[in-house]
Amino acid sequence: MGGAGAFGARLVAGLAATTDLAVIVAGRDLARAEAVARCVPDGRGRAARLDATRADAVALRALGAGVVVDAAGPFQGGVPALARAAIEAGLPYLDLADGRDFVAAFSALDAAARARGVVALTGVSSTPALSNAAVDALTADWRSLETVRVAIVPGNRAPRGLSVMRAILSYAGRPVRVLRAGLWQNRPGWGLLRRIAVPGLGRRFASLCETPDLDILPARFPGLRTALFRAGLELPVLHLGLSLASLPVRWRLLPSLLPFAHPFLAMAGWLDRFGSDRGGMSVEVLGRDAAGRPTRSVWSLVAEAGDGPFVPTLPALAAIRRVTDPAAAPIPPGARPCVGVLSLADIEAEMRRLAIRTRRDTDHPVPLFERVLGAGFARMPEAVRALHGSVGDGAFRGRVEVLRGRGPGVALIALLFRLPPALADGPVRVGMESDPEAGAERWTRRFPDRRFSSRMQRAGSDGSGRVREWFGPFAMDLAVSAHADGLDMVVTGWRFGPLPLPHVLRPTTRALERVDAQGRFRFDVALFLPLVGLLVHYRGWLVRCDEREDETQ
Repeated sequence: MGGAGAFGARLVAGLAATTDLAVIVAGRDLARAEAVARCVPDGRGRAARLDATRADAVALRALGAGVVVDAAGPFQGGVPALARAAIEAGLPYLDLADGRDFVAAFSALDAAARARGVVALTGVSSTPALSNAAVDALTADWRSLETVRVAIVPGNRAPRGLSVMRAILSYAGRPVRVLRAGLWQNRPGWGLLRRIAVPGLGRRFASLCETPDLDILPARFPGLRTALFRAGLELPVLHLGLSLASLPVRWRLLPSLLPFAHPFLAMAGWLDRFGSDRGGMSVEVLGRDAAGRPTRSVWSLVAEAGDGPFVPTLPALAAIRRVTDPAAAPIPPGARPCVGVLSLADIEAEMRRLAIRTRRDTDHPVPLFERVLGAGFARMPEAVRALHGSVGDGAFRGRVEVLRGRGPGVALIALLFRLPPALADGPVRVGMESDPEAGAERWTRRFPDRRFSSRMQRAGSDGSGRVREWFGPFAMDLAVSAHADGLDMVVTGWRFGPLPLPHVLRPTTRALERVDAQGRFRFDVALFLPLVGLLVHYRGWLVRCDEREDETQ
């Protein structure tokens, strides 16, 4: 189904080149289907007019089909009508769905599929089949998995049909539920902008994309703290332009960008001659390997010569080979997402005829504070080392007391930096997001009705005992010292962007990290400003948080 579309036609080409199966190219446009069917050699191709939303078991049986594959899309907001028809007809079913809602609802067909003894797999595509196969291969013997980040960045000359454009616009600017540092939160689709590096491809912009992986990865790996999926457009003008266009949706001035699918597609078409036909994909995992070492591993793919659009079809090609080969291990019946079914080797085998290469890179990054402190890191108590000793994302919870200075100056600065209000005793949650590639960490403290974040990175060489903590455009340079009781930090300078600010006006701080009688990590941070006095003083305790919390409800 959809065999004449951007991905369907490539799946047909893969079947024609690597199997002796007969292929029925189906769709609503019979002429287009016939043109694709003629490319299948030895008379093994034929065309049929069929509407995926109206097809029933009788129509599928009449075609003489042996396996039903839905490559039509878009799947966002769709219902699995074709899957139901295939199950009723007793036919194996696969689809290339990347719609989060579609894949999440697919298991409702499981009982019917089991009763008929039928295999029905959804998401037999780049996500979730390929992305999860890569995660499984990278972490096969790991002790723990803390962070997964997936990114897909196609070349600008890759074909973009209306279905692909509608899929992107369906979530651009709208809230996307995502797990970050142990907290379920809503972030805007096409937000969380970042430049990512794909080995062999270079750096490209990528933004939050709503895919099934955002649900499937946390469900498969209970210890996972962060699961992110980003997608990018090669030309910055297109990628950043879509980010700007999504702002009215974020601000709730528009319900969605879907009505603008045709104009967006036309604008993208005007720029087709720019950019390249080189695309890529990366799957990054962070955690602890079999030896317990902090580990970062990346599986990446680079597609040349316009072969990138074949990638979403390769898991489907591998799955078709599996269900049609009598000698292959059978897939148990039932309706479910295609995870844990195909190995990464199965899918990579389908790349051999294409200009696609993959690689794996593994290293053991040293956590930020261990790099900063050098040998001194080992002198600290275990509870302090545990909080600072991970290269994956972490989540911590505890209790806090907050004291605030007084006066209009304090109130203005506290508002600017979103510092917490006075609190006698309340809950606190701290999330740490790691960026080993940049050697940085982002810490987000969540107090009742308030949160504030800072970004920490090394200042100076390894073992120098200095970090730089950024609060928006302002930064404080901190001297860090470790000892048997814990960790101390003192402000030694401050700056606005790259510009150092006068020492006479710099903040002073007392920041202590210790361990209490219960073995918990304790913090005591006081910040003072010249001419103002106390700005904020917060102290309390933290423990590792293994339960996920949900701020979206």
